[in-house]
Amino acid sequence: MIFDFPSSNLSRELAKKYGYDEFIIRRWINFFGEEETLKLVEAMENVPKYIRVNTLKISEDRLLDKLRRRGFHLSETEVPFCYEVVEAPYSIGATPEFLMGYYYVMDKSSCIPPLVLNPSEKDIVVDFAASPGGKTTMLSQLMGNKGCIIAIEANEERLKPLIDNIHRMGVLNVGVLRMDASSFYRTGIKADKILLDAPCTGEGIIHKDPTRKTSRGVKDIEFCSSLQRKLLDSAIKSLKEGGVLVYSTCSLTPEENEIVINELLERYRIHLEEIPHGDPAL
Repeated sequence: MIFDFPSSNLSRELAKKYGYDEFIIRRWINFFGEEETLKLVEAMENVPKYIRVNTLKISEDRLLDKLRRRGFHLSETEVPFCYEVVEAPYSIGATPEFLMGYYYVMDKSSCIPPLVLNPSEKDIVVDFAASPGGKTTMLSQLMGNKGCIIAIEANEERLKPLIDNIHRMGVLNVGVLRMDASSFYRTGIKADKILLDAPCTGEGIIHKDPTRKTSRGVKDIEFCSSLQRKLLDSAIKSLKEGGVLVYSTCSLTPEENEIVINELLERYRIHLEEIPHGDPAL
């Protein structure tokens, strides 16, 4: 089921002003209301940059001191290891500290799924859609480079950035597996915990890729939601009894989030747990 709604003066105005396909704006207005939609499109135009400190290689205090000496001003956030880049004399991704793997440039919200999964040093963890490796390497950080992480990536072109980041961040407990994760359950491997940061239409990363304002439509939502169902089925079948699955997307569509999860709850004997991190819609 794909939701669409009638046009309005506001949807036409916002679509024209901010360069969106009106289809997206119409849906947001009906899902979130006019006031929240206005806040959303304005926020997408100026999203702060964040870094995640890699404590496998350096302490937070030591890294902050090094970056301050280079002229960077960073502000602590409510998310562990995550700092907002308030002032930057040059690109935060062009420092010696970045190249040495002392930190990873990633959105604050992207740090939430690994924290929610909360892997232990003894766990077998599977990252179902791993590249480029921000969440994979954070899982390793939380596990202290112990335990075992299987990082799955289906796209051959995306393997290189994943492997490069694993090496750069000093990660030692990850094995990379190139395959379609929807077939992973056939391997017979049972995981304690699984992270599925699913492929999606990506409305939540429009600030990184403005082409998504006009390049995502009904067919894209249908394709992604179908793929997400297959990946979720495989993930559930790959969990040990009592295992934990964290499902996340960078999309705002209910067809890729609430509806997919509700269908999963109807098919399997599983239950949802409240997420203790962050704020709603972080």
